Amino acid sequence: MGIEQHHPDVWIVIPAFNEAAVIGEVIADVRTVFDHVVCVDDGSTDGTGEIALRAGAHLVRHPVNLGQGAAIQTGVEYARKQPGARLFATFDADGQHRVKDLAAMVDRLGAGDVDVVIGTRFGGREGSRPPLLKRVVLQTAARLSRRGRRLGLTDTNNGLRVFNKKVADGLDITMNGMSHANEFVMLIDENHWRVAEQPVEVLYTDYSKSKGQPLLNGVNIIFDGFLRGRLPR
Repeated sequence: MGIEQHHPDVWIVIPAFNEAAVIGEVIADVRTVFDHVVCVDDGSTDGTGEIALRAGAHLVRHPVNLGQGAAIQTGVEYARKQPGARLFATFDADGQHRVKDLAAMVDRLGAGDVDVVIGTRFGGREGSRPPLLKRVVLQTAARLSRRGRRLGLTDTNNGLRVFNKKVADGLDITMNGMSHANEFVMLIDENHWRVAEQPVEVLYTDYSKSKGQPLLNGVNIIFDGFLRGRLPR
């Protein structure tokens, strides 16, 4: 099936920290289908922002590294103010996400029966399964999230998300780091946003694995959520 191109009402938010090796290719790939990409350079020191600009992205900079949650919030706030912006997505900068999955999720959201579509690596034949230990951490985190279970989510830490203007206008991420994924689920539940999952494939390349979070990051996400009193319950 061919992929509809351009999508003038869709804005793709890509948070990036020291991704100079791949950010240009990632943005160029996204822009083969989606015109509007905003890259949030989260305090990079390797020229990530300049490469993103040359690749055709809108660029917003943080002077220091604030974390992925803060970068996503900044990017969404920028994107939702753009004329004609109607749908929004978060997309990883390290090359793990596929544009064809993003396009399928945009089509799913376009049906109008949900407000948010979240990718899942545990969606059956079409999904991709991470390495065993990472899979255990991700599935454990999902099971510990009472809100996630109530919403029927199997991959609460998946960074590939698509959502409508209502969600973008109501998004208020305060967890600056990786724990923002828990907070995103909490906001879905508290605001009664309608949510669905979509099977996606995550590409575990040598580069993305070299940039990956330590295995204990899953524990840190849970611990941080409890400390802040914001873990989905």
